[in-house]
Amino acid sequence: MSVIDAFLDALWLEQGASDHTLAAYRRDLTAWHSHLESHGEALLAPPPERLSEWLASRREEGYQLRSNARLLSTLRSFYRWGRLNNQVESDPLTDIKLPRVIPGLPNTLEEDEVERLLMAPDTDTPLGVRDRAMLELLYACGLRVSELVGLTGDAVNLSQNVVRVRGKGDKDRLVPMGEEAADWLAHYMQSARLALMSDPTRPALFPGRGDKAMTRQTFWHRIKVHAITAGITRPLSPHTLRHAFATHLLNHGANLRVVQLLLGHSDLSTTQIYTHVAQARLESLHAEHHPRG
Repeated sequence: MSVIDAFLDALWLEQGASDHTLAAYRRDLTAWHSHLESHGEALLAPPPERLSEWLASRREEGYQLRSNARLLSTLRSFYRWGRLNNQVESDPLTDIKLPRVIPGLPNTLEEDEVERLLMAPDTDTPLGVRDRAMLELLYACGLRVSELVGLTGDAVNLSQNVVRVRGKGDKDRLVPMGEEAADWLAHYMQSARLALMSDPTRPALFPGRGDKAMTRQTFWHRIKVHAITAGITRPLSPHTLRHAFATHLLNHGANLRVVQLLLGHSDLSTTQIYTHVAQARLESLHAEHHPRG
């Protein structure tokens, strides 16, 4: 087993890191290892100046500050683990500071745009009912798309209007879904789901092909189709409704820590970006409507 594999195994065992996170760490460490090998140098004993030179060359190649910051974070975790496990004698990143990255504001939708998007599917068809239920649930609960398509039938409690969501690191959380989303989900489960599945006892709540869970790519395609129907022309992302969920909650006075719990963020600082979005919206409204704006 290579030292990179050992580090990734430790991340998985000790922190419950997701496959996506582990893959990103592996890419960063493999790129760094290859760069060192091209200079005849070892991963566990790089010269102190090599990383600064590499970061500078990456910037010249067009890599963004955020990309270099993530790379440094990966290497810092790796060498910290190496010192604790007697793999390296000293940390080559001791004198290198992480660049300060100001997070960009996420793209979101106004409340009337969300309303138009939710109403876009043709609910006279089983597929339309399925899509409406998915969109309602995504917005009502602030789910990640991967969390939505990964839901199983037994994760839904319609008597209490909550859904059990498995998030990053395989951590479960209970999220209230609200009456509108619960009504559409009940309607879907009682009719459209039975029509769409050849075997309704299969676990996937929202099936794609062959009674298997819908893929993220398929659902993202469905969102883009419905956005065209709704006349929404602004750029969207797979997280658009999740961003809208958090921003609209804060706009209506929700507590930041409550939003953190609902989103499943382990760190409050991750949630705080939405306070900037809400503030930007308030400033825009002030500038548009105040006589001295």
